[in-house]
Amino acid sequence: MRWALIKVCLAVTGMVVLAFAVPLALVVKEMASDRAFSQAERQANALGPTLSITSDREQLLQAVLSTEAGADGRMAVHLPATEDRAELEMGQVRADHEAVEIARELKHAGVIDVPGGSAFLQPFALGSGKICIVEVFVPESEVGRGVAFAWLVLAGVGLALVTGSVLVADRLGIRMTQPAERLAGAAQQLGRGSLDVRVPEEGPGELRRAAEAFNAMAGQVVELLANERELAADLSHRLRTPLTVLRLNAASLGEGTAAEQTRSAVAHLEREVDTIIRAARESRPRAGGPLLSGGCDASEVIRERMNFWAALGEDEGRAIDVAGAEEPVFVPVPRADMAAALDALLGNIFQHTPEGTAFSLDMHRSQDAVLILVSDAGPGIADPEAALTRGNDGERDGSTGLGLDIVRQMAEATGGDVRVGSSVYGGAEIRVWIQLNGAPGEQTRRRDRRSPRRRGRPGVTSG
Repeated sequence: MRWALIKVCLAVTGMVVLAFAVPLALVVKEMASDRAFSQAERQANALGPTLSITSDREQLLQAVLSTEAGADGRMAVHLPATEDRAELEMGQVRADHEAVEIARELKHAGVIDVPGGSAFLQPFALGSGKICIVEVFVPESEVGRGVAFAWLVLAGVGLALVTGSVLVADRLGIRMTQPAERLAGAAQQLGRGSLDVRVPEEGPGELRRAAEAFNAMAGQVVELLANERELAADLSHRLRTPLTVLRLNAASLGEGTAAEQTRSAVAHLEREVDTIIRAARESRPRAGGPLLSGGCDASEVIRERMNFWAALGEDEGRAIDVAGAEEPVFVPVPRADMAAALDALLGNIFQHTPEGTAFSLDMHRSQDAVLILVSDAGPGIADPEAALTRGNDGERDGSTGLGLDIVRQMAEATGGDVRVGSSVYGGAEIRVWIQLNGAPGEQTRRRDRRSPRRRGRPGVTSG
């Protein structure tokens, strides 16, 4: 842990030192260059008063030698040609004639590269209106004077900062117990109900293992609470079946105070049930469905639930057809779960299709699976994937998004699955595969096939 902290501090301090030292080193170099050329400009400007009053060669030569640059042989004067003499140059000239003429035409100072350094060219206007150029040579050693020493000082300061940070980090690492404190704090937060709290699995080996155990325990707590909430939502959803019956019966009561109060009470009860379901499903998705135990006769459950819904279908003028439920078919599903799944499928038809919409239920058995097909002639399901997503209520009025999920969990608990498609009647078709010998929670791959016992349209009610 101490070494990790030292490496972090070393990296951070190194980046900080580089971030400041590199730009500062470039600034120092630039300042040294500016200082050298500023000095050259001052040396050139020292000849300005002399050039403004005379152009005599002897006097100008004495003025050049009186300056520091002139005494060192680093200054030259380029006098323009006049009527009585040609162009005159004094001192050690390093700039070529072309550069001098360009500076004379531009009439402002400039710097050109010459062998051994740079030449600063400063134009001055003479009394005759001509332009005189004063050249000051700046050697390379002058441009970089003091830069190496400044860089050495910066490197020493940076090294001292890095060394100091490493020593401080090492001292702090000896006394630091941050991983243990994080573990204790996370345990307190979990005890206060913060289920999302997790501990970073870092630090010494013992604390890493403790953090792993804590995170695993917190995950198990979250999963158990989520399963409990979803079980409450599923059980509450089963109340929608008798509520649907009450709503349909209340709608047929006619007018009157008692009828209106009954319909209002049923509507209020539906809202309360929906509130309970939505509140209960405000939990994380279930990691895995519960294992099913026991079994039931699927044919018997189908006949019972179809008889129940047939009465409502007759009131609404729905044609209902049932096939394949004549002989016993035992499935590894508890009777209550099978009934809840069938009620969810049939209740969706009554709730989301217009009155008079026909539907059918077919059951087919193979050697290792049972297929239940629920088909209707309604508007169909536009987004099958969203319909199978738990808690996705979409745009459907009164939907909690749990009905098909209850069916899916029942099927997947046996190793089967649920698929949504289009029926031959033009509406929706729900295919429920129940594996007879599959592992719970394992979906078995199978071909998407249609049953040869499919009929053209439902029309006869079967007991």
